[in-house]
Amino acid sequence: MINNNLDVDFWKTQLATRSRVQVPDFLQADAAEALRDCLARQVPWSLAERSEGESRTRGREQALDDAAYGEVLEAAYRNARDGFQFVYDSYMLARARKEGWDPDLPVHVVLEFLNSPEFIEFARYLTGDDAITAVNAQATRYRPGHFLTPHEDIHSGEGRRYAYVINLTPRWQADWGGLLQFIDTNGNVIDTLLPRWNALSIFKVPQMHQVSLVSPWAGEHRLAITGWFLAR
Repeated sequence: MINNNLDVDFWKTQLATRSRVQVPDFLQADAAEALRDCLARQVPWSLAERSEGESRTRGREQALDDAAYGEVLEAAYRNARDGFQFVYDSYMLARARKEGWDPDLPVHVVLEFLNSPEFIEFARYLTGDDAITAVNAQATRYRPGHFLTPHEDIHSGEGRRYAYVINLTPRWQADWGGLLQFIDTNGNVIDTLLPRWNALSIFKVPQMHQVSLVSPWAGEHRLAITGWFLAR
């Protein structure tokens, strides 16, 4: 599934030097196209949100009408001024496998691939971290108005070593928002990664980062597979 032409040694050096990097043309072209099609057309999304100070995912049985969805967005915007908030669409691959959701969805092969011995070996080599033993994953979709405010990805119980995003939207413009931005201790944006087609963005945890608000005029949905390399 990984592009056979990647210069892994180059990206390994860049990651070690900068603690974050974006690798273009990460997947083989056919695999990237198949995953994009699945995320765009087949995944039954749930709304993940923290609009009222509590993280939750609204399942398919909790679908919102337009008015209720607008209220969730407004509450998220209001509370985002003072703390960690997010709104985006999610499909949790590990939970889906455990609970037997949608067994025919092609996206399920991603979790198996990311936890194969071959990929774990690749992850250890790329990061230089031999403690990595597993990878978790979710599919995400950011529509206009969706966002993720600054956070560091620290989770005491999961053993997160590196965060990653595999972007699967064919084209993206900077003014559409949805940018992965890194923030220093003074609140300055010090690096920005555009969600480029078939690019792997990977960074060492912890680092303060955010996904900027997707603009109302965005011409696409921001589709991705995202998660963490774990030491367990």
